[in-house]
Amino acid sequence: MALLGTSALLLVLLLTGAWSTGERSRQAVCLNHHHLLARAWLDYANDHEGNFVGNLEGGGVMSLSYSNLTWVLGWLDFSGGFPGGANTNTLYLTKYSPLAPYLDGDARTFRCPADFSLSRGSKGSPRVRSYSMNGYVGRVRGWTGGYRTIRQLGDISPMTPSGLFVFIEEREDSINDGVLFCDMTGYAPRDPRGFTIIDFPAAWHGGGSTLSFADAHVESWLWRDRRTTPLLNLGQPVTGRSSPNNVDVARLQDVTTRPQ
Repeated sequence: MALLGTSALLLVLLLTGAWSTGERSRQAVCLNHHHLLARAWLDYANDHEGNFVGNLEGGGVMSLSYSNLTWVLGWLDFSGGFPGGANTNTLYLTKYSPLAPYLDGDARTFRCPADFSLSRGSKGSPRVRSYSMNGYVGRVRGWTGGYRTIRQLGDISPMTPSGLFVFIEEREDSINDGVLFCDMTGYAPRDPRGFTIIDFPAAWHGGGSTLSFADAHVESWLWRDRRTTPLLNLGQPVTGRSSPNNVDVARLQDVTTRPQ
């Protein structure tokens, strides 16, 4: 059977009743959150001489002293998060995020309503963040050497704003810091045998994820390869899996960055 495009599959789901009213409502809210985040990201750049907000990884999101250097603080896991309580502490979003003033200090914007993850895995309060930023945007270095990092408006070329993703939903057992890394191996020269997934996008909204782009438009993508959506495991983070010839990897690479 031929694979359906995103729009066609969404239409089938709607017409067959495969999506409940609640699921459609959650996706609508998520689309709006993405639009608000992308607009905030752009407004921040316009107020800072074209420079994008930072995007730190690992230990860089675990200290309040770095709050002005990264778009979001807090390392999410299933044991409360770091610094202590980061899984549920909205202050990291409403007070310490440089984007907070552009979002009216509303913590809800950082979380997709289809994300049902809890701070302690199968128990606890809901975690406060569902979104991550492109690992080549707002950073000094990306994941794969030889590829451009995009730190200001002038760095977007030779890509276009409508072809550069900024925010994406990251799945529950993959999200930690605010970065989603895409391994660009196999992009140039094109060799899909080398594809690898480092951080896994979410598979909500009918089996896909929502992405927002540098021109603030938003898209809903459905994943086509089962390896992009492995079984959820709240006890063991999913990361760094070889995925040769995965069409989802190729599609994400196309909107991530370009060779230097």
